Amino acid sequence: MKIKVINPNTTVRMTRKIGEAAIAVASPGTEIFACNPAMGPVSIEGHYDEALSVIGVLDEIRKGDADGMDGYVIACFGDPGLLAAREITRCPVIGIAEAAMHAASFISTGFSIVTTLSRTCIIAQHLVEAYGMTRVCRNIRATDLPVLDLDIEGSDARKIITEECRLALKEDRSGAIVLGCGGMADLAAQISQDIGAPVIDGVTAGVKFVEALVGLGLGTSKAGDLEFPIAKPYTGMLDRFGL
Repeated sequence: MKIKVINPNTTVRMTRKIGEAAIAVASPGTEIFACNPAMGPVSIEGHYDEALSVIGVLDEIRKGDADGMDGYVIACFGDPGLLAAREITRCPVIGIAEAAMHAASFISTGFSIVTTLSRTCIIAQHLVEAYGMTRVCRNIRATDLPVLDLDIEGSDARKIITEECRLALKEDRSGAIVLGCGGMADLAAQISQDIGAPVIDGVTAGVKFVEALVGLGLGTSKAGDLEFPIAKPYTGMLDRFGL
């Protein structure tokens, strides 16, 4: 099985970290191909960044289908371009916010999301509502850490995130924590041990969900709104995306 894990930002160090986390949980026989687009923002911290990242994500999906991938994980907590990605492939495509929230709902009656900047909380809230998780999401908590701070050696990022997770357990009465950034993929196990509660990273959860769907012989439905896009020319900078 070949799974492509797409970091929608263009920061190679983060892609490497995401790929290592994915490889660590992959089953024997599963190959992980971690990548990031050649174009786009270096980090995704708002609606504008997210919108501009989608073209790069879709380009990686198209290339992945040509390379024979069996499934995809979109490794940004905004799940940018998720439905569009599903529209252009028969393979299963999982977003890490979607994966983490569903995993948390399986093992707790309520979870808190611990994310980066406050301005991204509304994006997470929209996804909570879209995924039907309003009943089980107790809170969305920001650490006000810029995404790229997660890659700075010697920073206090892990300590700050861990303390926010502790507060979530106490103040929100949550049973599990969802980490709200792909750049936190390497932190889940240690934080879980430190706070004594499940901590879910969507990258690793996404890989396991793709493996399960492929193992069940299930791919993206091509009936209804996720059938392949209508063939038409695209113009200007998007001319090569025409079908």
